[in-house]
Amino acid sequence: MKNNHKFKLDIWGFITLGILFLYALFFVLPLCNILYQAVIDKTTGQLTFAYFAKFFSKQYYFSTLINSFKVSFFTMILAICIGTPLAYFFTMYKIKGKKILQIMIILASMSAPFIGAYSWILLLGRNGVVTNFFKGFGISTPPIYGFVGILLVFVCQLFPLIFLYVQGALKNVDNSLIEASKNLGCEGISLFFKIIVPLVIPTILAGGLLVFMRAISDFGTPMLIGEGYRTFPVLIFGEFMSEVKGDDGFASAIAIVAIIITAVFFLLQKYASNRFSFTMNALHPIESKSLKGIKNLLVHAFCYIVVGIAFIPQMYVVYTSFKNTQGLLFVEGYSLKSYELAFQRLGNTIINTFKIPGIALLLILFFAILIAYLVVRRKNALTNTLDITSMIPYIIPGSVVGIAFGITFKNKFFSISGLLLMVIALVVRRLPYTIRSSVAILQQIPLSIEEASISLGASKLKTFFKITVPMMASGIIAGAILSWVTLISELSTAIILYTTKTKTLTISIYTEVLRGNYGIAAALSTILTLLTIVSLLLFMKFSKNKDITM
Repeated sequence: MKNNHKFKLDIWGFITLGILFLYALFFVLPLCNILYQAVIDKTTGQLTFAYFAKFFSKQYYFSTLINSFKVSFFTMILAICIGTPLAYFFTMYKIKGKKILQIMIILASMSAPFIGAYSWILLLGRNGVVTNFFKGFGISTPPIYGFVGILLVFVCQLFPLIFLYVQGALKNVDNSLIEASKNLGCEGISLFFKIIVPLVIPTILAGGLLVFMRAISDFGTPMLIGEGYRTFPVLIFGEFMSEVKGDDGFASAIAIVAIIITAVFFLLQKYASNRFSFTMNALHPIESKSLKGIKNLLVHAFCYIVVGIAFIPQMYVVYTSFKNTQGLLFVEGYSLKSYELAFQRLGNTIINTFKIPGIALLLILFFAILIAYLVVRRKNALTNTLDITSMIPYIIPGSVVGIAFGITFKNKFFSISGLLLMVIALVVRRLPYTIRSSVAILQQIPLSIEEASISLGASKLKTFFKITVPMMASGIIAGAILSWVTLISELSTAIILYTTKTKTLTISIYTEVLRGNYGIAAALSTILTLLTIVSLLLFMKFSKNKDITM
């Protein structure tokens, strides 16, 4: 069974056409529809660029784009400045409690970003615990809202991406280069900047652009903590929600601008990865060494302080979930009252958090396995098209996906709503994670095993399900768990498409924070954090790598 580069209308050919049709219906059509809405005048039916002219000509709208670029750029720089040396210390030196610290770093990265914003409001907001503490001494703390608050939340949530990428790259650095540099007198800071940084610069650039993309497309954080500092995703959400009952052409035009921006940065990331990449075989991987004296103290202090700042807000949310509440205020004493109220008022949202992402995950598993097999084993023009199409949702902001689905499938001609619409949107948006891990594991499975099965009389489908899929299990499960984590923390797409019957934990947390019900929001956030921890532990169990890197 050889890889054929020509399309054949066999069982796999029909599967290819079927999946392409589903993508055309549930992804290409919505994108084409928002493009149509953005360039067609509804009254005359003529081609127009008035909506784009409105966006770029009015300072109120265009400034949100500048704001997003500003906060995303500084997030990228700070994430690189923090994540790179942290990865270097974790790789080069023996850090006490390294495993626990790494889990804390990953949890900070995987948790919903807006929970970080909510946490910092509890700590440094106008009535925050730290703010009130310093007030007792007559000291005024800087405001957490606006640019500074968004930047703080983004950096704490996104520097782990740089850490994971660089740590993975450092595993491929040969220790002989380090030893040779030390023999020539290059040690300490000089070694880091002259040897290590140039070796991992492709990874730093790729990771930095990914951080930029994540920051510029985030909706929840600037919505909660930005106040007057309006960013691009917040504008997209606001314009769409205000124009649902009227003309949605302007919201579509803004969505198109968002797609173009994220696509450009995705291409820059790919270019940086390819342009500066090189291969290296770590015949002698870097071995962690113990430090002594002041260096040991400084390295440990840096690691603990950075991880502590990133993770303390998560812990404080858990702490406040057990505090007593009276109305909208926290009062003295501890109880499970917030959890009781959460289950009484929002029990269905907890069920929905398992039901909706659960159904989406089953569909993701099914389609990811099929797409991975087609991409790796049935290479041709159509499967290459399928591979590219399946990855496009990865670079499109969630709010844009939500708008595209809302405009396309909530009309009198083609109406899909409720649970089905939420599930389809989540599948399209989060499918790439499991596809990539499934492709990676399938590429390691020899084709001869499948050929042997078919030569013994098994059909192609039977061979696929009985032989290939079980061998792909580890990669499939690892990708599925990562998809699950992103599914349960999804906000930007769900906030546009949800109904009262399809609210999930993230939506409920967001709405409860806006209402000032911080106790219930803390309880729901704690439940979501526990789900993330369990998912992460399962990932570590099923992943073949002991260390989690990217």
